[in-house]
Amino acid sequence: MLVCFWSPKGGSGTSVIAAAAALVMARETDARIIDLSGDQPAVLGLAHDPVPGLLDWMRAGPAAPTDALEHLAVNVAPRLDLLPAGEMQGDQPVPEAGAVLALALDADPRPGVCDLGRLDNPAARAFAEVAGLNIVVVRGCYLALRRAVRHPAISEAIGAVLIDEHGRSLGAPDVEDVLGLPVLATIAARTSIARAVDAGVLPGRLPDSLGRPLHHALLRAGCFGDEEAA
Repeated sequence: MLVCFWSPKGGSGTSVIAAAAALVMARETDARIIDLSGDQPAVLGLAHDPVPGLLDWMRAGPAAPTDALEHLAVNVAPRLDLLPAGEMQGDQPVPEAGAVLALALDADPRPGVCDLGRLDNPAARAFAEVAGLNIVVVRGCYLALRRAVRHPAISEAIGAVLIDEHGRSLGAPDVEDVLGLPVLATIAARTSIARAVDAGVLPGRLPDSLGRPLHHALLRAGCFGDEEAA
């Protein structure tokens, strides 16, 4: 099972949301976080960006050996491995490579949380189409919602995570009305979350204000067997 987080606009907190969702999932089972945006090493407090990574694997083409993916994994928390993006510079992988990557990871019994960033390249788009469970991350602002409505992947999203900033006039009902999607979780933009990320301690000190609503979102998305198991 793969669940993907993406946003139509940069700076929406997608990478933090994806990292936190993976940490929540790892409380229940062995899990992986799949980084196609390149931001996860910083969010998870790693001292450097691991290389090679998934982008390097995809650049090798659809015939790249799937068993090589296991050698890319870096443990970042108990029961949680990171599959890093790798080298961000260079040619964009072809769409077929993104689809093959999603199929290979989905065949693994371990669930994966995918950080797809802005979903602005063909390989990531193909990955999202194959992965199936797509959740859009938006802030309660007109520009973000406008871009989300126009994004070609919005029709495949199963729900949204709303980043609730103080002073914004648009709330969950507005987001649901504009996007035609349920808001699976509302995350208050709090300084405690920013501090945990900036200090590099998110894996060990996941704020409850982030973990609790994302657990509920994953439950609603069907990422846990049932509420008792969650």
